[in-house]
Amino acid sequence: NRVLIHPKTKDGIRHVELNRPEKMNSLDMDMFHSIAAAAKQMRNDKHVRVVIISGKGRAFCTGLDVKSIIRPSTEHGRLPMTKINRLLERPSGYGSDADADDHDDDGDGDGEDAESNSGKPVEVDPIAMGNLCQDICYLWRDVPVPVIAVLNGMCFGGGFQLALGADMRYSTPDCKLSIMESKWGMIPDMGASVTLRELVRIDVAKELTYTGKIISGSEAEELGLVTRCCDDPMEEAWSVARSIASKSPDCVAAAKIMYQSTWTASEKECLEMETKLQKQMLPSYNQTSASLKNFGVDLPYMDRKDLDK
Repeated sequence: NRVLIHPKTKDGIRHVELNRPEKMNSLDMDMFHSIAAAAKQMRNDKHVRVVIISGKGRAFCTGLDVKSIIRPSTEHGRLPMTKINRLLERPSGYGSDADADDHDDDGDGDGEDAESNSGKPVEVDPIAMGNLCQDICYLWRDVPVPVIAVLNGMCFGGGFQLALGADMRYSTPDCKLSIMESKWGMIPDMGASVTLRELVRIDVAKELTYTGKIISGSEAEELGLVTRCCDDPMEEAWSVARSIASKSPDCVAAAKIMYQSTWTASEKECLEMETKLQKQMLPSYNQTSASLKNFGVDLPYMDRKDLDK
């Protein structure tokens, strides 16, 4: 139980909790698979309206558990390079509707043995080409509901990149954050090249990456890496989640698609996407329900519908 998925609240809020507190929620193979599976589950659950991600114990996530990755695993019959290749194999399988176990898991990372249980090649969504390292961070961007990360204690390396995959990040002022990969002679390869460019200038991203310096939650807020610092980020997350859950699930999902698909796009693409999504709102049951609430008529929302991106 590396990840706890708490029961949905009546308004559709789901709390996903990293559950390896004795190891500061660091990332071993089981944690990688559990986080990716949780993201896939949240993506496919139309009853979910908002997701809150947090870490149990004294830290959000301290990044890669290097010892567990380089240690031979008799439990799974895997040598260190086999595990590393599994982490870097693309696609991981979690980004598509196919079972992740259907994809190449022989450790060579070439993906050529990827077959379904029926023996047929697995069809992979072209936008779901991340490896397992990337997918635990990047797949949350594909979940069609807002994802809120609650940061405390430490948020290092892969843990920081996981947080960057969320829509918003609420942190304690004294939380310690770092793009720490340079400490191990590596680069941040879990989606940081996408997520950081949406939040900070390139020189800031480079400095944080080159140095691996540790910054506080307050400093991260000033840089734009954290949405807001507060004494109780979990309370803030629940407050914001309840506010979002009171809105039409269709318009919230459409807004997420709109911003994430157009943030670095051309003006033409931006305007076209706005129109494409708005046409799917008008007319619709949930849009009507939202409008009627302005006149004192409380018509319950239906589950979110699938939107054409």
